Amino acid sequence: MPATILADRAVIRLSGRETRTFLQGLVTNDVEHGLPVWAALLTPQGKCLFDFLVWEDGDDLLLDCEASATEPLVKRLAMYRLRRPIVIERDETLAVWWSADGEEGVSDPRLPALGRRWVAPPGLRTSPEHNDWVAHRLRLGVCEGAAEVGDLLWLECNAAELNGVSFAKGCFIGQENTARMNWRSKVNRRLVVVEGDGGERTRVAYPELGLAVVHARVDDVPDDAIIPDWLGPALAIAAEPPP
Repeated sequence: MPATILADRAVIRLSGRETRTFLQGLVTNDVEHGLPVWAALLTPQGKCLFDFLVWEDGDDLLLDCEASATEPLVKRLAMYRLRRPIVIERDETLAVWWSADGEEGVSDPRLPALGRRWVAPPGLRTSPEHNDWVAHRLRLGVCEGAAEVGDLLWLECNAAELNGVSFAKGCFIGQENTARMNWRSKVNRRLVVVEGDGGERTRVAYPELGLAVVHARVDDVPDDAIIPDWLGPALAIAAEPPP
């Protein structure tokens, strides 16, 4: 399948000699080893403010994020920067590319079945249409972006199952509550993708795709939910009655 630019994504560049140390102490994943990774910037209570993929470009780090979140994310990071000699700005020379198959880029770090992804100059946009990516992602049960995951506890967004959090890297904003939920297996609600409009628990619906994202208790997941192999075991464990 030909590659396409994900037009609703943008790239933020962080540059400066303290960049990795700076971001490492803020976000949910390890940005010092094995990039790219999926990560989030959380509130102190562990709720998602922004999610993004982190790439490296030499000594710089690149955040592959929602285009609509670029300005508020830059402002939030600048708030934490204090006096560090770090430049944080959108890089208009780069775009986010995706292909369902092929050899370009790398496998999406959340789930290899999502396809190949890379950051490169825009060039010419080619088919498939952007909705092909959204449908592909949702059919695999993967949620992202403010409308889907914003203001939810990060583990309720299936972050542990989709490699979006490291419990070994050290502190990050929101770590205390996130780690407590993980070790106590107290993830009682989850994001799931359903067929249709999702009903009253819908966070966002995609009527043109016949899909919706729902935030539901694990013991009350809708019958029309799409439960991928990577999510099924976690739902089953959480739904078990206490001993």
